Amino acid sequence: MSESIKATRATVAIGDLIVDAFQLTDGSYRMSLSQAAECVGKPARGTFDFLQSKALKRLLGEVQGTFDFLPDESTDNYQPENLTVDIGEGGSQGQTRIRGLPLELVALYWAWESFRGNRSALLLTVSLTTESLERRFDDAFGVIRTEKERNQRLSQQNKQLEQNLAQISDGLTFDDESRRELNELKSWLRDNGIEPYGLPEGDRDNIKGNRID
Repeated sequence: MSESIKATRATVAIGDLIVDAFQLTDGSYRMSLSQAAECVGKPARGTFDFLQSKALKRLLGEVQGTFDFLPDESTDNYQPENLTVDIGEGGSQGQTRIRGLPLELVALYWAWESFRGNRSALLLTVSLTTESLERRFDDAFGVIRTEKERNQRLSQQNKQLEQNLAQISDGLTFDDESRRELNELKSWLRDNGIEPYGLPEGDRDNIKGNRID
């Protein structure tokens, strides 16, 4: 087990989500392994499986040395850091331990879940990417927004995007149902000696009779 690292806790709003944020003594940030999964509707096991996945192993091998959060080359699997966090003001209620992940790794996990069809992960990645771009555009045009305003905008964007995704999903479901019914019809035709895309017997005879040799 790796040595425990001292961390300070705060809370952060991401639209309608409220998550625990952790800061290490070097100023870097972490999110807990379990909460990274909960944000996209998964149990903590989901994040752990990602850390053990071949996809992450390939990534670690390809970009080794590019990011500070990546382990040494000798490390086969990424291991979450053990963080010690005070409970209550000044540790009045003691301490607890959590498993922490760098924000870059949390973002990779959400992107991976999004690629696998996780709608909650897609909402988060699209919304946060949009907000990141919007912050830079706001800075360029001198637009000032409070964090409350940004969270309200993020919540509204999430709801609109979720509605749009639901409509797309309904359309895909309809297409799947149509394909299923078509396949059933083709199976019934073949079971009764009829080739679905073949010509009727009379038409085949006419074609043969009119054929030019």
